[in-house]
Amino acid sequence: MSPSEKTQSFLKISQQFKLGHLVTESFHPKTTHLSNLVKKDIKEAHRLLQQVDHDALTMMDLKSDDLWELATQIKDTLEKGHKIFMCGCGATGRLSLVLETLYRQKFGQTYQVISFMAGGDFALIKSVESFEDKTEYGERQLMELGFGPEDLLLASTEGGETPFVIGACQKAAAVSRRKPYFLYCNPDDVLMPILRSKEVIENQNIKKINLTVGPMAISGSTRMQSSTVLMLGIGVGLLYSHKDREAFDVFYQDFLHRLKLTKYEALAPLTKLEAALYQSEKYLNYVTDPFLAISILTDTTERSPTFSLRPFENRLDPEAPHGLCYLFIPESETSGHAWSELLWRPPRPVDWKELDGKISRERLFGFDISGQGLKNRSSHIPTEEFSITYDAGRVLFKCQKEEAVFEWGEDQLFNHLMVKMVLNAHSTLIMGLLGRYEGNIMTWVRPSNNKLIDRSARYIQQLLVQKNISASYEEVVLKIFEEMEHLDDNGPVVMKVVERFE
Repeated sequence: MSPSEKTQSFLKISQQFKLGHLVTESFHPKTTHLSNLVKKDIKEAHRLLQQVDHDALTMMDLKSDDLWELATQIKDTLEKGHKIFMCGCGATGRLSLVLETLYRQKFGQTYQVISFMAGGDFALIKSVESFEDKTEYGERQLMELGFGPEDLLLASTEGGETPFVIGACQKAAAVSRRKPYFLYCNPDDVLMPILRSKEVIENQNIKKINLTVGPMAISGSTRMQSSTVLMLGIGVGLLYSHKDREAFDVFYQDFLHRLKLTKYEALAPLTKLEAALYQSEKYLNYVTDPFLAISILTDTTERSPTFSLRPFENRLDPEAPHGLCYLFIPESETSGHAWSELLWRPPRPVDWKELDGKISRERLFGFDISGQGLKNRSSHIPTEEFSITYDAGRVLFKCQKEEAVFEWGEDQLFNHLMVKMVLNAHSTLIMGLLGRYEGNIMTWVRPSNNKLIDRSARYIQQLLVQKNISASYEEVVLKIFEEMEHLDDNGPVVMKVVERFE
């Protein structure tokens, strides 16, 4: 199809994906000048991102009624021998897999908790194009994993409009006697004009938990505050036993309080160092053990779609360029072993015949996160090691001579949430130092699905307004498709289109 034909095809369905009115897609008033601040005062930039996280966590104070009910439903399902399923797309898919991993770490190899994301475990590394746009794929993955009439689905979507998650949730409502939960981060009245969201919100056989906590620190970057509160909201019910509502409230408030105490700015020297290493054409190897690995992997892989970075290289594509960073579990001897250590279970790839092996087990293992993969990568490119180690409640971040130590205790959900939040801030500010956003606008967003095409168009229009240039939505979308015809996979589509209008 030509760019013009692609534009017309998108415009016919674009109303379903015009999401600029959503809170999660708006621009946070506190971070308007973040790209300038990080270059002037990196410690203050860390403190600012911590404040945005604090604001989101403080708003969670209002959600304890809903989260207590969720905790009781989870407990009842498990005590009666039935299964908990968790699903999401992108960041919410990854948080679902993290929570299953933590459950296995705490309770052993249990069959009762099963997570999945759009595209299967392969999508932990690289999003699978078109999967999140299809409701039928959500239904299919859910049922193929064995969802039954007494099982409980916890479906999370930052925006509240993702077709894959909605499809899984609607299917669960039709199959199970237990009403599934739909957790999301936008106000109901804002979502109601979106037909697929309206159908879920009005479905009396689906329980809803609205965790709206305001705009993201970087516009539309729901890997940050939205996925944090969703992981927290599900995790406090899944991973702990609460004898009654009073005990739950005491635990929950204490947990929220402790999450606010860490000083992100302790990572500032490491943030400057990592950005400088990239600028000097070095590559980073993050190394860790199986206890923290999945949350570190989540941050490092989410950098790619958020900031249009090259994704992790796959050894089955020897000519593919190397990603700026990679995650390794060096004590693992083979890729298959490393993946089982990462997930605390055998991987679950989606190997449907019509996908022609594109996200199969073999392709997944091509992302070699083992000790051998570390040796291979280090032998081909100039690398530096960034280690994150856990020992008896102490987490150490270290690269070259710089290090930061946090005494977080032995609560794994707490540790993983803290690792998530400080690494989200760390990687976001690295990208600010590398010029990957303007103010708090993701100028390097990759338009790989319908939602991201709309997001790119909105960001282009926002930047054009700042330059006193007028352009219609249709004109911008056409320029996006034209630019994508000859731009490499990781090019700055948004900025290139802005330049074309200039």
